[in-house]
Amino acid sequence: MASPSPPTNPAPAASTLRRNQRGAATLFLAPFFVLFAVVMVAPVAYAGWMSLYREQSSGLGFGGVERTFTGMANYTAVLADPAFRASFLNVAAYCLAYIPVMIGGALGLALLVDSAYARAKRFFQLAFFLPHAVPGLIAAIIWIYLYTPGLSPVVEWIDGSGGSWNFFSPANSLSSMVNIAVWQWVGYNMVIFFAALQAVPREVIEAATVDGAGAWRIALGIKVPIIRSSVVMTVLFTCVGAVQLFTEPKLLSDKAQALGNDWSPTMYIVGKAFIDQDYASAAAASLLLALVAGALSYTVTRIGKRWQEA
Repeated sequence: MASPSPPTNPAPAASTLRRNQRGAATLFLAPFFVLFAVVMVAPVAYAGWMSLYREQSSGLGFGGVERTFTGMANYTAVLADPAFRASFLNVAAYCLAYIPVMIGGALGLALLVDSAYARAKRFFQLAFFLPHAVPGLIAAIIWIYLYTPGLSPVVEWIDGSGGSWNFFSPANSLSSMVNIAVWQWVGYNMVIFFAALQAVPREVIEAATVDGAGAWRIALGIKVPIIRSSVVMTVLFTCVGAVQLFTEPKLLSDKAQALGNDWSPTMYIVGKAFIDQDYASAAAASLLLALVAGALSYTVTRIGKRWQEA
């Protein structure tokens, strides 16, 4: 009687499968890491290296330019600049006015579109999202036209009704800037909130309705707590984007002289690099801005986690 053959060892086949899976994963992930290194890691590393040096003319200027190591001197000089510190205060005031209005408006519109009484939901989603399809630069130019006396039908209507409003005055320039950003981004975030609301279990809403909960209680007591993760994510992205604010104040600064050329940190950095040609200070300021954005992201994430766990 022939002896039974020994069982085949599955270990080599399993190890081969794992190697193939790792190879396929590496192949698909390699383009991302290459692009990330080229467009993110390399520029940040170069900015860090540049921020530690300063270019100085040698002799009477005929000996060319030599680069000298200054260590943290560029960072201390930027931090000591009142214009740089004031730019963060300006952005903080902008965030206090912009974020509640934008998040509240987007959440309110999403709840309205998601309500049982809403009709033509697809139409309103597209209508609210369309302003975001307009590039930020074009949107800012359109609103500057609507703010300019003698050209704007809005200003003409205000004057005709007996009122008076200067969109470019020091007292109103911040609200004019916030209005541009809200108009462009409220629809985009409304779509995010509406998509999250579609995942709310319908049976939970039906049970609350049977228990006698009204529309307001269902919206604020059931729907909003369930989509807290989406709200936190939107607030996080909004904060990071607000810190990098550039287009709106830059275009408004031509009309609103009170804004100046260094109203936001990004405007300060651009001015240092391309107007003053002080690339070392610009590199130091850009890295400090990145640190602030990272710290802000961490803070918002921590607060958001506590809110979700509450």
